[in-house]
Amino acid sequence: MEQTPEYVIEMLHITKEFPGIKANDDITLQLRKGEIHALLGENGAGKSTLMSVLFGLYQPEQGEIRKDGRPVKIESPNDATALHIGMVHQHFKLIEVFTVLDNIILGAEDTKMGFLQKKNARAKVAALSEQYGLHVDLDAKVEDITVGMQQRTEILKMLYRDNEILIFDEPTAVLTPQEIEELMQIMKNLAAEGKSILFISHKLNEIMEVSDRVTVLRKGKYVGTIDTASTTKEELSRMMVGRPVQLVVDKAPAQPKEAVLTVEGLTVPSKVHKNDAVKNVSFTAHAGEIVCIAGIDGNGQTEFVHALTGLEKASAGRIELCGHDITHQSIRARSQTGMSHIPEDRHKHGLVLDFTLEQNMVLQRYYEPRFQNHGFIRFGEVRSYAEGLIEQYDVRSGQGPVTVARSMSGGNQQKAIVAREIDRDLPLIVAVQPTRGLDVGAIEYIHSQLVAQRDAGKAVLLVSLELDEVMNLSDRILVMYEGEIVGELDPKKTTVEELGLYMAGAKRQGKERESA
Repeated sequence: MEQTPEYVIEMLHITKEFPGIKANDDITLQLRKGEIHALLGENGAGKSTLMSVLFGLYQPEQGEIRKDGRPVKIESPNDATALHIGMVHQHFKLIEVFTVLDNIILGAEDTKMGFLQKKNARAKVAALSEQYGLHVDLDAKVEDITVGMQQRTEILKMLYRDNEILIFDEPTAVLTPQEIEELMQIMKNLAAEGKSILFISHKLNEIMEVSDRVTVLRKGKYVGTIDTASTTKEELSRMMVGRPVQLVVDKAPAQPKEAVLTVEGLTVPSKVHKNDAVKNVSFTAHAGEIVCIAGIDGNGQTEFVHALTGLEKASAGRIELCGHDITHQSIRARSQTGMSHIPEDRHKHGLVLDFTLEQNMVLQRYYEPRFQNHGFIRFGEVRSYAEGLIEQYDVRSGQGPVTVARSMSGGNQQKAIVAREIDRDLPLIVAVQPTRGLDVGAIEYIHSQLVAQRDAGKAVLLVSLELDEVMNLSDRILVMYEGEIVGELDPKKTTVEELGLYMAGAKRQGKERESA
């Protein structure tokens, strides 16, 4: 009788190189049937590259992949699908104008005489969504559903293709705390049904909660594989970064001074429905404090930030920055008055992806005398400036300042934006999810930078979905629910549970707030 092999997937001695960088350097990873195996590492450690090799998006220079003990060649995602390997990418691969059902069956359509047989497909998808607790509206268009629902669509896409090995690339980077808990449960259900899961992450809480084993990569090299039950967050962060990491922000009490930003009665219409997305929001942010707007995603934070930074128009209210009324100013005028902005969507609003890293570093400053002379860019100045920031913020890329932004890992794209915005040295920093998609080492650094900006007398307006970040970093918390500020909390005097109640709309401060 043939023995069942211990591992469903083995990646043995994989090496993958790109211009100027060895993304994977002799890495071995072994996945058991029915386990959740986490792949942990800093931004740019080679995690996504390794999974892209397994999914057939890249061909390794060296090494071998085995499935059920037999060597296999995976030259394209179609080969991977034929071997029952599926992948949910960090940036989803969905067609926005198609329905959920059409996205799920795309490329694996059931046809008869050239006609699409949707009835069978719908029945199969409905059965899968019931079996795994993945409830979605099959007839909704992808552009109209939440990010969490888009992710469920991606998972159903894999299950529809009968995939047995499921790769999740940073699956929680764009989810709310509630959606993350739901996803963890879904992953446990999948593993219990015999699916084998590879889970790329650098969020230590999640890895400790769901994974059976963890493989750690550092700078493209294999560090080790350990059982999750026998390790700690501190041990994992040390393996990942190569030094002890401070998991809690170290900061002195705030010393707020003069008002930098005053928002009065700001109202912003919604693009999705008839109601206003932001309703009559008023607050002040002072020099020397970090004010955080906390809330579950989709409660008006995005529209509020867009109106504040000039990406959208407000229908009512007033915004004052450093004593100037900027309510109707252009984006550049706001920037010159004293506002820097780390945007929520780094691809859409943070970078020009096909520009080089050095071009992206001077996007708002190329017209300053330092970087141009009579309309001609001073390329030497731009390069030396970019090199300084790359060094200071440890932005890793294959070709330094001339790397095309699109080719960098998400975390390093984020570090580049943070470096650019903080270095502009302006009185107000609007930081929207500044550590989204970053590893513990980078989070520690960016948090310390934001605290240093606060201590240097800047006003920091933080917009975050991460409860740990909200509690750790802010001096004052404003909770936004359905477009309104429903509470102002002191992080030293509140709890995560109380904060959660305000965020869910179960609690709000003072009735006078509602009638005001």
